[in-house]
Amino acid sequence: MRAVQVQTTGGPEVLRAVEVDDPVAGEGQLLVEVAASGVNYIDTYHRTGVYPLPLPFTIGLEGAGTVVAVGEGVTRFAVGDRVAWASAPGSYAEKVAVPQDQAVAVPDGVALDVAAGAMLQGLTAHYLTASTYPVQAGDDVLVHAAAGGMGLLLTQLVKARGGRVIGTVSNAEKEKLAREAGADEVIRYTEVEVAPEVRGLTGGEGVAVVYDGVGKDTFDASLDSLRVRGVLALYGAASGQVPPVDLQRLNSGGSLFVTRPSLGHHLRTREELEWRAGEVLGAVARGELTISIGARYPLSDARQAHEDLEGRRTTGKVLLQPSA
Repeated sequence: MRAVQVQTTGGPEVLRAVEVDDPVAGEGQLLVEVAASGVNYIDTYHRTGVYPLPLPFTIGLEGAGTVVAVGEGVTRFAVGDRVAWASAPGSYAEKVAVPQDQAVAVPDGVALDVAAGAMLQGLTAHYLTASTYPVQAGDDVLVHAAAGGMGLLLTQLVKARGGRVIGTVSNAEKEKLAREAGADEVIRYTEVEVAPEVRGLTGGEGVAVVYDGVGKDTFDASLDSLRVRGVLALYGAASGQVPPVDLQRLNSGGSLFVTRPSLGHHLRTREELEWRAGEVLGAVARGELTISIGARYPLSDARQAHEDLEGRRTTGKVLLQPSA
């Protein structure tokens, strides 16, 4: 089969689509023919070695497809089932061995490519809005990169919980996408300073929570946008890692809270995975949550997919499709 491998860490140019042996469904695993693989920022951290993995490795964590074989001990799924997953290493491939404990059933009426696009980012948006800071009706919420895959999902989930979304984007095209997803106010950070605009839009109070996946470039503005006892949920670092911070800033800013959450810590049990995936995929099936797929690439164009993602040239979800 074809798979995208990393043999040495580095930039997008290290991604190579190569022929490798098909994986085998081991004990407790499903062998899945992949319909689509999700491209996520965590993949770039693996590619560059920020999150090191033993070399060489097949990159990718997220996807969806159809079960073609099952290993010993598999009880939850059978051949022919449609499944999706957020964390199965080696997902940039035509086939992948997925632990049954990481897979969830894709509801009828939800296309496999949509399910692939809903998993890692959808589950992340769910834990951020339901657990890290449970949004309440009337809360003012700042969402950075509001036209990206995560931003569009966060905006919809915040609105569903009764919050008011202030989104940041870079241009008019992205502002249109953010507003279509439900953003109440949109700040073009290329034209104005974010924190003063946020203060102006909230009567000087600031927001209850900032959902920040950008990191280094937005961290200061995020802190300065919070209300007293506000929460900064720093869930990613698309612009780079945040330098060390003097914690006294949290006191002077108004007894602020900063957290650096991750998906793995919010999927510690099968019950939690099924709860979050059930709510996300269920909302998709009912038409209450839209997964915006902004770009699709064949496996051979994984390098271009990473270049476009890191260059902020994409909107919505980015997918690799082995059959393309």
